[in-house]
Amino acid sequence: MSAKQPLVINHSFREHENGLPKQKLRQATEYIQVHLGEDLSLSEIANELGMSQYYFCHLFKRSTGMSPHQYLIQQRVERAKHLLEQPERTITAISLECGFANQSHFAKCFRKHTGMNPKQFRKL
Repeated sequence: MSAKQPLVINHSFREHENGLPKQKLRQATEYIQVHLGEDLSLSEIANELGMSQYYFCHLFKRSTGMSPHQYLIQQRVERAKHLLEQPERTITAISLECGFANQSHFAKCFRKHTGMNPKQFRKL
């Protein structure tokens, strides 16, 4: 996988009666995947979908069961797990490539989602 190509994870979200329409949800998750390594804001995602931040956040959570921020962190951790399989990459470089502000924040989020730190995961 090259650094330019985003890891695409297919999700099978169900369409909820009071949530985002499937097309809008797909558009939001794809936008997040493409911009995963960037400092991505809620307003940027909402603007991409043509809706207010509040309305987007509310409907996204209703559709997925998690906030856009929680989803973003989860996806960053998933990408990091794949990158950690490449031993030539440093953990610091992976944390930055996945959009974390620093290695400490990355380690904290990674541990919360996987139950282990990145170094332990890499040894598996």
